Amino acid sequence: MALYSEKVMDHFRNPRNVGAIENADGVGEVGNAKCGDIMKIYLKIEDEVVTDVKFETFGCGSAIASSSMATEMIKGKPVSEVLKLTNQAVTEALGGLPAHKVHCSVLAEEAVRAAVKDYYEHRSSEC
Repeated sequence: MALYSEKVMDHFRNPRNVGAIENADGVGEVGNAKCGDIMKIYLKIEDEVVTDVKFETFGCGSAIASSSMATEMIKGKPVSEVLKLTNQAVTEALGGLPAHKVHCSVLAEEAVRAAVKDYYEHRSSEC
């Protein structure tokens, strides 16, 4: 059996939504000191819906694939639904990750939540 699924390899080789969003409505950055992965998610939100999402990830192929898949899963979704994203859902959408790489999908979940938190913090400070 291959170590990585075809979907993981596809999202690693052809990541979706790579880059930064200038004047993003929410930005979340997380890292894993043990493995050195750093993940940053940018959100553009209009009427409580994620209209655009980008990521910048420094890390292994699983981290890049997890970032890419997470952005695909939340794009066009209401923020209330985005907050329900789990690392298990990211892992399943990728067709699985090796046990020692599941932490990459956890980073994706944490980065998305951090970006939404940042969005709400900025929004409340504007009121």
